[in-house]
Order: sequence, then structure tokens, then C-alpha cells
Amino acid sequence: MDFKQLFQKYSKKVKHLWKTGKVQKSSRVTYDVVWNVILFFLIISFIGMFFAGGIGAGYFASLVKDEPIRSKEAMKKDIYNYEETTSLYFADKIYLGDVRSDIHREETSLDKISPTLIDAVIATEDEYFEEHKGVVPKAIVRAIMQEALNSDVKTGGSTLTQQLIKNQILTNEVSFERKAKEILLALRLERFFEKDEILEAYLNIVPYGRNASGQNIAGIQTAAQGIFGLNADEVNLAQAAYLAGLPQSPSAYTPFANGGGLKEESGLQPGINRMKSVLNRMYDAEYISEKQYKEAMEYDIKSDFAKGKKSPIEEYPYLTVELQERAKNIIKEYLIEKDGYTLEDVKGNKKLNEEYSILAERSIETDGFHIYSTIDKKIYDVFQKVAKNYEHYGPDRTFTDTNPETGKTVEITEKVQTGAVLRENSTGKIISFVGGRGHKDNQNRHATETLRSPGSTIKPLLDYAPAMEKGYIQPGTVLADYAKKLPGWDYNEPSNYGGGHYGIVSARTALTNSYNMPAAEIYTRMIHENPAKEYLVDKMGISTLTKEEQAYPSLAIGATEKGITVEENVSAFSTFGNNGKFVDGYMIEKITTNDGDVIYQHETKPTDVFSPQTTYLSVDMMRDVINQGTGAYLRSQLSNGGVDWAGKTGTSQDYKDAWFIATNPNVTFGTWIGYDTPHSIYNTGMSLSYSKRNIKLWAQLINSAADIKPELITPSDRFKQPEGIVSRSYCAISGMLPSELCAKAGLVKTDLFNVKYVPTKKDDSLIGGSYVTVNGKAVVAGPNTPSEFVKGDGLAFNPEWLKRNGYDNLSDLSQLYPRTGTEKWEKISGPSGGKVGSAIKDDGKSPAAPSSLSKSGGKLTWSKSGSNDVVGYRIYKASAGGDLSLVGSTVDTSYPIGGESAVYRVKAVDYFGKESSPSKELIVGDTDKKEPEKPEKDQDKKKDEKKPDDKKEENKDKKDKEDQDDSKPDEEKQDSEEASENNGGETNTVDKEENANP
Repeated sequence: MDFKQLFQKYSKKVKHLWKTGKVQKSSRVTYDVVWNVILFFLIISFIGMFFAGGIGAGYFASLVKDEPIRSKEAMKKDIYNYEETTSLYFADKIYLGDVRSDIHREETSLDKISPTLIDAVIATEDEYFEEHKGVVPKAIVRAIMQEALNSDVKTGGSTLTQQLIKNQILTNEVSFERKAKEILLALRLERFFEKDEILEAYLNIVPYGRNASGQNIAGIQTAAQGIFGLNADEVNLAQAAYLAGLPQSPSAYTPFANGGGLKEESGLQPGINRMKSVLNRMYDAEYISEKQYKEAMEYDIKSDFAKGKKSPIEEYPYLTVELQERAKNIIKEYLIEKDGYTLEDVKGNKKLNEEYSILAERSIETDGFHIYSTIDKKIYDVFQKVAKNYEHYGPDRTFTDTNPETGKTVEITEKVQTGAVLRENSTGKIISFVGGRGHKDNQNRHATETLRSPGSTIKPLLDYAPAMEKGYIQPGTVLADYAKKLPGWDYNEPSNYGGGHYGIVSARTALTNSYNMPAAEIYTRMIHENPAKEYLVDKMGISTLTKEEQAYPSLAIGATEKGITVEENVSAFSTFGNNGKFVDGYMIEKITTNDGDVIYQHETKPTDVFSPQTTYLSVDMMRDVINQGTGAYLRSQLSNGGVDWAGKTGTSQDYKDAWFIATNPNVTFGTWIGYDTPHSIYNTGMSLSYSKRNIKLWAQLINSAADIKPELITPSDRFKQPEGIVSRSYCAISGMLPSELCAKAGLVKTDLFNVKYVPTKKDDSLIGGSYVTVNGKAVVAGPNTPSEFVKGDGLAFNPEWLKRNGYDNLSDLSQLYPRTGTEKWEKISGPSGGKVGSAIKDDGKSPAAPSSLSKSGGKLTWSKSGSNDVVGYRIYKASAGGDLSLVGSTVDTSYPIGGESAVYRVKAVDYFGKESSPSKELIVGDTDKKEPEKPEKDQDKKKDEKKPDDKKEENKDKKDKEDQDDSKPDEEKQDSEEASENNGGETNTVDKEENANP
């Protein structure tokens, strides 16, 4: 039977059963049963769903019951409150880098992000971002099922909105409670904010691993810059895909190692695989075409990774630390005032002060400020190069010390360090500085925080300028530099180089050559007025001087316990370059928020310190320091010798510090060198003295700056002389108006004066009188002095003037003679019977006879007597057959004679009228007396020998030449004069080795 036949057979049977009604009856029963069973299960399931939903809703409510209901403003504050790195800038808004921070982030806006990059993020992290209302239910269910079943593959259920909530409002805690709150807040966030606002916030907060320098980074702009060196709107498709893939596992996918630089090849592959996965999703979501997809998949992303780059703290360590510290103090004040406190409130409350210090430090790391400095990048860069490569610092010093923690003896090696500051006079802005020779080896900021004795650089600031301002001195005021006791000096008086003194000198000369005694004497005249507080502390901002130091007389020559900084010294010194007005130095021009709101803007506030007249006189005196004084070496080192510089050198006690500071009409620049552990930098083995080593460094730095900004650094303008300055002549002995006698002595000099303080009294230091010359010095004739040797129109010091100035008790008036021009002073006689070394004491002996009497041409000549009190010589003559008789006298060692034959003898005469025995006789011409002939051999021998008196003459000539050499202002003498600044404190003695002339 075939299939057709079989089908027809069973069809007939079915029709039969249907006609009988049996099929209908049977199927109705079955249908009713099945439907009832299905209906029962539907009802039970519906009830179960309500029951389960109620339980679920109740559980959800219990999870979020503690979460406060947040307003739109509260949520806005939360989601946009992401940490942002503070940026630093050179002058002219040149980007320097970011401050040190745990994470680096730079905010950006959506319009500055590549659309391709936005597509990559959405395709990877939230494909339904534009459609959902904050959550995707099926994604949540899928994630719950995967969690419940412990699935190996977990796709995650968080939208971008949820991730934003997790990062900015909640935590990374893995719990149902946190997830429930996340869902609730995501739904609420979507009600308040547009999609673009949510997306922008997300892209600014998401972490992206590390940059090429090994720093932790967050935010899409920081990531694009740190990984590819591009802005977020400049990336291509492959780069966008790479960045979009990083947030899933930033540490695993970042191409850079913790310490910076690329990972090994195996370490790069996970990030590249992740990039390809992102490209797949973008292609599936139809964000890119097949062609774009294939090209991006073949793209060599590794060649685009940024090269390792030094962070600002590595490239500019001194500057970065300095700016961050200064900014922290400014922001601290900003936060204090913002909270309604005053600085006095906080400073008086230790706990509150510490709290705001912490808040300021945290704020500068996380609040994304922009700090704009005054530092010129090019000049700063070249300064660091010059300081690093300078060859004349001096030798390293190795010594042993005890570790205070372990008590063990350790060996320490220190380099000669340096600090330098260049600043503008009118504004106070610090243009550049040198913090040291290398931050890696030495973190001390020698320009701004190291305290050292200022040495003689303090003299114009504390001694000369204040004294001129108060009318105590003028440049032509004379000061006596000799050994004497000064009020307040409990130990030795201030000494100069080698312990020597320089006699009566003008204030100008004393400053030019940095003599210590005159400076100390000037200061003692006005110390009762506390000029240290009045000028240095209150007006010129030197805050490091203690009250005790302000009262030290030795502060006049730079002796301090702690010292001052290079920045303080240079800032104070710039007062001379700013017409007597002090402007505090500063390094931060302004600070803004990331939105551009200015929270700090520096304001220059000048303080009147010195009058224009005092300022100009100080500048003019310090010109001489450079032109012919202790800083004269500078001129040979400058590239531009025509600049109007005025400056001052400085050396501290025992040669531990060397300074040089100078100002011109635009800028002031100062350098310091020394060891961190104070020790002498004096070194006779070097080709340059310690002072020249510092001056040469100063010159190399300023020359390099002038190459970059010549108009600023080396102006053609000169300091302008103000009204009220006049030129006046004065007597170099007294500083008073010249008298006829002073003019006769050749001691009239001319200098500049403040018209208010010109001399008004005529000099009375000299009187006319009779005198004799003893050993080349004029001495008032005594009662027994032979009249034939007395000159009646001579000059003598006025006893009243000597007494008035305290010179009457000097044992030797020659102590008043300056080192140069001494011959003029020696012609002035001392008072008769006065306590002066040139006054002659009677030893009761006759003077020694002159020797070597001979005839030369038409004159008798002889060697002078060896006695020190001889005032002249008497000549005796005997004609043929006659007796010796006096024929003349002279103060010289020669006497003219005629052609007559005769016998001659010469006697020396002393101050008291006693004659010496006669010299050997000399026979001239044909007389009865013949000089016995001597053997030819003896005569020849005599001719070759030098007589003792001749040797004395030779020694005298040699001494005279040495005295002349001492008076020459050559460079080595300038070094020795600079060394006279071996300043003090309790003692000013210098050992012999250190007194060696550099």
C-alpha cells in the first residue's frame, strides 16, 4: 500500500469520528484542563513577580536610604570638582610645566576634543549613551547574572553617567549598596544635565595611566599630551582608539613604565590589543568605514608614543620648588581671607596656621591654578649653563663630621657653591637667579634661602648712605684710619687687611678701598639711632636680622650671627638703582584659576629710603669701587665696558664668603660664593684670588644675560645727577673749606656734596712756623736747634686742631699720613714738644760723622750721617798752611766750592746743636798737606767695596721704592684691600697664613 492509499484510509476514519462528535468532546476536556493549568501558573507567576518586585524594591530602598537627596547645584559642584594640576609659567606666559602632584590633570572642553575620540569612547564604554536615561536595565541584569553565575566573561553594566558618579561622588567600593546609590544618582544626574555636559565631565576625570615621564595622568587632554604629545583635538583614529581603551585598565594598557620611558615590547602589546578591540567596536557600531578600520588596524601606533621627557622638577628643580613655595604662601593668604580671617588671626593661632598651610599645599596640587612668574626663560637657561660650566669656583673641600643621629664620624665633601639674583630696579621683578651648581647634588636654594654674612656689601646700605642722609658725612668727609678704640667694640678694634691702617682718607676713598675702621667709626656715630632697624629692616625688607644683631657695632662691617640671603641683599642694593626707593623683589606676577579668574596680582609698592641726593652720591662713590677700587678687576671682564655700573665687593670673617653686587639704571645683580659649611675660600694655589673668582663669575653671567636682552641689562643711559648736588673743594687734612696754608701744602681736593651739607668752616688744621727737616720730615724747631738750619715759613699741625680731634695723644703723627701722597704730609711739622714720633728726643750723644767725602765737579759730596736726629751739616776749610774754619752750612749732602786749593772736612749737626766729629779730610788742589798714597792693590780693592754708608743709602732707596709700590692701586693691591674686609664680630684678628696677599 502506497502513501496515498494510506492517507485516504486514515482521513476517512477522522471524518467519521468528527461526525459522531467524539473528537469534539474529547478535545474540550483536554483544552479546559490545559488552560486551567496555564492560567494557574500565570496567576502564581504574576503574584510572585509582584512579591519579588516588592522585595527587590524594598531592598533597593534599604540600600539607598542614607543617600541624601542632592540638588542640581550640589551635583554640579561634585561632578566638576575634579583634581586639576597647577601649571607654572615663565615670563611672557611661556609654559614651564606642572607642580609636583600625585596625579596630573588638565581640564578641557568638549569642543577641544576630536569627534573621532568621542566616538571611540562612546563605542567602547557606553554604546547606548545617547539613548539611555542614566542606566541600561538589560546591561544591569546581564551584569547581575554574570556576577551570580560567576561567569568568566563580565561585560559590566555601568554607563558613562554611572562611571562619572562612581569617580566623583561615590567610591570604587564593590558592593550592592554602592551600586544601588550609583544607579539612583545616575538617574538623577541625567535629569539635571545635558549629555554633552556629562560626557565632558567624564572625559576630564577618567584616569589614563602614566605619561612619558612616568607621572600619573587623568583627563583626556592630559592623556593626549602625555602619551602622544598632541592636543585632544589633534589625534588620528588609531590614537583615539588607543586612548579610549586605556580607562578599562590604565596601568596595564599604558605604554610607559612607572619611572618613565617605554615599556618592553611585551608590555606594549596589551595596550595595542585593546586598541584593536576598540576599533572593532567602532566598526560594528558603524562609526568608521571598513577602509578606515583596516587602515587603523595596520597603523604603527608605537612610533607615535611620546619620548621620555624630564618633568619640571627634573629640568628646572630650583625654579619649580621656588615658585611652588612662594605660590603656597600666596594661596594660603588667599584661603585665609576667603574664609574671613586675617593674617594676624592665623599667625597667632598655631593650630589654625598649620591647618591653612596644609590646605594651601593641597590646593596648589589639586585646584588647577595657573602661576605666572617673572623669570625670563632664556636668561634663566643661560644662567644655569654658565654656573654649571664655570671653572674658577675653587677646590672641593673634604672633612669629617659627626652624624647627630648615629653618632658616627662621616666624611663629607663639599663644593664651593654659588647663589645669584638678577632683578629689575623699578618693579622688583626677579628676572633670573642661580640656585646653586646642581640640584641633584645639593638641594639648598642658595639664592633665596641660604643665610650668610654680607661682609662689606653692607657698608653702603648701613654706614655710608644712612650717614650721608642724616648729615654725618659726605664723600669728602675725612676719616682717620689708625689703631684706636671705638665705643662698643669690646675686643680688638676693626682691622684692615694684614692689620694695617691707611691714615686720614676721605669717605669716598674709604668706601672705594673698603677700609673697615672708617666704616665702623661712621656707624658708631649714629648707632644710637638704630639705623639697622630704620633702614635695613623697616625700609629695605631684610627680615633675617635679629634685634640683637641690629645693636651690634660690628654689623657695620657685615658681622652677623645668621646672615642674610642673596635675594635680600640684592633687593636692598637695588634701592640705589631706583633713585632711593626700595621695591621688594618678587617672582610671581599673578595667579589665576583655570577659568581665568585672578586670585592674586602683584602690586609694586615703593618705599622712600634715601633722598635722590644721597642716592646719587652713593652711586658715584661706588662707581669708584669698580673703576679703581676693590672691584676694579670687573672692567677687564665685561663685554660692554660702557655701562654705568656702581657696585660693592664683600668678604666675611676668615674669608668664608665672597660677594659682589652692582647696579645700573635698569637692573641690580649680585653673586655669592662659599661652602655650605662655612670655611675659608682663600686659596693661594689658584690663579685668581677669591674675590676675582666671584667677580669673574658675576661678569660671565651678566655678559650672557646682556647677549639676550641688551636694552634691559646693559642700558646706554647713565645715572642722572639730581638738583642739590654741588662740587666743592675741601682740605684733605680736615675736610673743611681750604685755607691758604692747606693750599700751600698742596692738599686741596674736590668732591661732590649734597648742597645741604657742604663744609662751611675754613680749615684750621695748619699753622705757619719755623721748622727743620729731620730724615725728610718737617719738625718744629726746638730752642737749641741751630738757626742756620731753620726755615721760617713752614707748616705745622695746629695743636688745637690735633687736640680737638683726639690726635694730640698719638705717639706718632705719621699714623695720620695716607698711603698715597705721603711726601706732602711729611713736610708738615708736628708740634714742638708734642707727643709725636717726629719730635726728637735727646740721647745725649753727638751725631755720627758723615762719610765718603769727595769732590765731584765743583761740589763737595758726602754720605749722610747715620744718626736719626741730624738737621744739617757744617763745612770746614783750611787754606794752604792755615787752620780749619767754618765756611758754610747746608741741609743737603753736597756743597759748592771754588777752584782754590784747600783742605775740607764736614761735620753733622743734630736737632739739639751738637756737632759730630769731623769727617776725614779731603785735599783739593796743591796744598802743603798731601794725602798719603795707598798701594794700588788696596785702592783697587777699595774701589770695588761698597762703604757701609753707601749700603745704607742703597737700602733707603730700596725702601723708598717699596713705599712707592705700596701706594700703587694695581689689581693685586685691590685684592689685598678687599681682604681687609675680614669682618668681624668678636675678634678681627687674622692669622699670618691668611694674610698672605692673594
